[in-house]
Amino acid sequence: MKLDGRRESSNVDDRRGRSTAATVGGIGLGGIIIVGLISLLLGKNPLQALQTVQEIQNSLGGVEYSSPDSNWQPSEQEQELAQFSSRILAGTEDVWTEIFKKNGKTYTPPKLVLYTDAIQTGCGGGQASMGPFYCSADQCVYLDLSFFMNMRKQLGADGDFAYAYVIAHEVGHHVENLLGTLPSIHRQMSAARSDREKNQLSVRLELQADFYAGIWAYYDNQFFSSIEPGDIQEALDAAEKIGDDYLQKQAYGRTVPDAFTHGTSAQREKWLKRGMTGDLSLGDTYSIPYNSL
Repeated sequence: MKLDGRRESSNVDDRRGRSTAATVGGIGLGGIIIVGLISLLLGKNPLQALQTVQEIQNSLGGVEYSSPDSNWQPSEQEQELAQFSSRILAGTEDVWTEIFKKNGKTYTPPKLVLYTDAIQTGCGGGQASMGPFYCSADQCVYLDLSFFMNMRKQLGADGDFAYAYVIAHEVGHHVENLLGTLPSIHRQMSAARSDREKNQLSVRLELQADFYAGIWAYYDNQFFSSIEPGDIQEALDAAEKIGDDYLQKQAYGRTVPDAFTHGTSAQREKWLKRGMTGDLSLGDTYSIPYNSL
């Protein structure tokens, strides 16, 4: 991606390098956590992952940040990733502000919270092993930058545009929240009569976030000519390698479609590419039959 000269966002809360301490109390339920890519590796949907975090907190007594560790020093690579993430966030702000304005709405950007290992959020405790996630209670995207290195090592998905896709996907959940989709689907998931029904709702939610990531990519390139040769393929390659079927085959040698929570590789690529047309009217993942996603 071409990011030279691009502004950095003022909506970054850098909490890296702070130590954690046990506290009394459990997880807050004021909002939901939409877990990013790693929840796929765990074979869990967002609500199940949230329950896991609650169990961890109950056993540890909770997680809370203390003052910054004076001995902590970020690596040069991590600092570069922090600057990169801030610029990508700024790009999402520019794109969605303009889109909302054209549709008679006001876009309120999320905060990007950078942290190390563990963090307390408006949705309860978060762990780096969960991957990037969006919390609707405090409207923040949470990111431990080590995730990008793990993408390369564990998934074989690499490249700046692949990393940008991850951030844009989580911002996509914020867009869903602002438009009322996220709380609506959350209520439906809570009322669902089976895990299969919950998982299918989760897939629809995640595929729409992929679509919104594609929308961002299209307009970011329109505004800033940011896409370089090979960038789109990086994002599509990442989408393929985080598909439920791909990850289940890698982990278990087989697929369990009823356990899908984010969509297959083909679905994730399809909805990301659909977003890259720039046509917002193509992003309805809810009214079409599930088998047609």
